[in-house]
Amino acid sequence: MESIFEIGNIENGFNDLTHAIQNETQIKLHTNAIELIEKGRKYLDQKLQNSNEAFYGINTGFGSLCDTVVSKDELSQLQENLLLSHACGTGAFVPHKLVKIMLLLKVQGLSFGLSGVQLQTVERLIDFYNNDILPAVYEQGSLGASGDLAPLAHLCLPLIGKGKVWVKENGNFVIKEAVEVLKEKGWEPIKLQAKEGLALINGTQFMNAYAMHLIIEVANLSAWANVIACASIDAFNCRLEPFTDLVHKARGHHGQIMVANNIRKILQDSQLALSPKTSVQDPYAFRCIPQVHGASRDVVGFVKMTVMTEFEAVTDNPLIFPDEDKIISGGNFHGQPLALALDFLAIAMAEWGSISERRTYQLISGQRGLPPFLTANPGLNSGFMIPQYTAASIVSQNKQLCTPAVVDSIVSSNGQEDHVSMGANAATKALRVLDNVFTILGIEWMCATQALEFRMPTKSSSLITELMEDYRTKVPKLEADRLLHDDIIASVDFIRNRRLPAN
Repeated sequence: MESIFEIGNIENGFNDLTHAIQNETQIKLHTNAIELIEKGRKYLDQKLQNSNEAFYGINTGFGSLCDTVVSKDELSQLQENLLLSHACGTGAFVPHKLVKIMLLLKVQGLSFGLSGVQLQTVERLIDFYNNDILPAVYEQGSLGASGDLAPLAHLCLPLIGKGKVWVKENGNFVIKEAVEVLKEKGWEPIKLQAKEGLALINGTQFMNAYAMHLIIEVANLSAWANVIACASIDAFNCRLEPFTDLVHKARGHHGQIMVANNIRKILQDSQLALSPKTSVQDPYAFRCIPQVHGASRDVVGFVKMTVMTEFEAVTDNPLIFPDEDKIISGGNFHGQPLALALDFLAIAMAEWGSISERRTYQLISGQRGLPPFLTANPGLNSGFMIPQYTAASIVSQNKQLCTPAVVDSIVSSNGQEDHVSMGANAATKALRVLDNVFTILGIEWMCATQALEFRMPTKSSSLITELMEDYRTKVPKLEADRLLHDDIIASVDFIRNRRLPAN
């Protein structure tokens, strides 16, 4: 039986979280989290009962309406109105797997007891997660400050029987009215209490769900980038001296040292690596792989640290501190840390794609004993001429997507919210960059394996040969022109679906 991931268990690390997400492990609250949630709610109820003080979003309006006090008998309606009024998302649906991560992250954020929510509210979110009842959330609408308001409003509407949800029927997700699904499950809609709506929609769970997904996927992207680069090194008959440990220790960057070490390890038993070389130096796209791949690897380390810090953070507002007898309105919902990290990650991923396309360009150029465009009969056949065009167009699109979102800001809420992070836009475009780079690498892999065919019977390393043999069962060697779109799709699927150990 699959173990249960306990929210609020301080022993959980990144690997535990990654395992839970990848395997869709069931979740539950740790006993410590239950105690903290109940303690926070009890304190808030007592505070409101015994005080006439105005607390932002608890007994006041929101945004620029923060000075408008709401009567005690309308506090529940205030919170329901908040969810309804803020559910203004547009654009494409957020992918199901990302919505599920959003649910997990929202439960995690509420588990510290600083949000003042009811225990039953958190447990219903867990029910949604464990039963694959995934709210319909839209990509557009968040400014990345004041929390991911619009996406989180859509995420939490089903708690009160509003909005739509995705549910599995006959193995496929279908969209249904949330109220219908609640009835089918025998669940009553949650009656939100004071502050709960605000706690649910303030937070960075949309941004961080994307960031968490990207960090998990980029580990496989990075591993394949190194393996495919090694295939291209052998296919282009490159020298191995530039990957010598002495060179990289002389500079000292951790990522660069690790990538060079990985290249040596991957190619250690390559026959081609030992073959005579005709060139004194190789183009930068080969010779500088450790410097480029390594720098991107180091960025991933920084982003991973930011993501895990945010995972362990409370990002709604105001925050409830029972032991200190304080309710403090702050700005932890501001997405600046994630926005910067996501923009940086997009740039780092794009560089894996940029240098990959340059290697593809070299492989099809008709140099070093390889035929033009990697076809045995050039002229009659165009071979791999146009896949490089496709890769180049995607590299160019990545350059456009890598314009930082965080440097933009736009005033909202009548001037009250006058600086925003645009972290949600950074998140959605970073996901597009990830997908694009997988495609670019898939094209390089397609070309590198074809080039290695022309080096036969001399072979590359055992790892590359094994992967290539498996790949050939899905994409045969190109003997004459055929519909290469299908080969590209199959190549991308091959590297996305076959996870390599981190290297």
